[in-house]
Amino acid sequence: MNIPFLANWLNRHETERGAGLAAAIADDPEGIAELFSECEMLRAQARAAGLELDQTPASLEALDQLMPRWRRDPEAVPWLGNDAGFYLGTVIVRTLPGCAWQVWPNGQPVIRLASGRELNVIESGVSWAMTGSPELSQAYAEASEG
Repeated sequence: MNIPFLANWLNRHETERGAGLAAAIADDPEGIAELFSECEMLRAQARAAGLELDQTPASLEALDQLMPRWRRDPEAVPWLGNDAGFYLGTVIVRTLPGCAWQVWPNGQPVIRLASGRELNVIESGVSWAMTGSPELSQAYAEASEG
């Protein structure tokens, strides 16, 4: 996983990516959640389609309805997918009680649901950007079930 906006911050705090990100989430969960919510590329695509992302489940449904013009640019798909995953995670954390960002030992950020189940939202976002499946709203609905 390559998250450019996070790389410099992590390099200043720890050399081992997973440990550095885990420490950052433990030390400043609100700050990291805010950083993850930026999703610049996804927000630009949404704005170009007349959609403002307001961090609600309804915005996930609206994203699912966008024409996937980004698929014409294979270099953009993984970046947009990362953003979609971070946005999905942001909506889950901000709207479902007891959910939080976690980090797997390999450095992969995931969402831990109140039930203890972990969701790899980045993987879901990349799959959505590449194929349209799973829909972001469906991934959210599954997370809301625990």
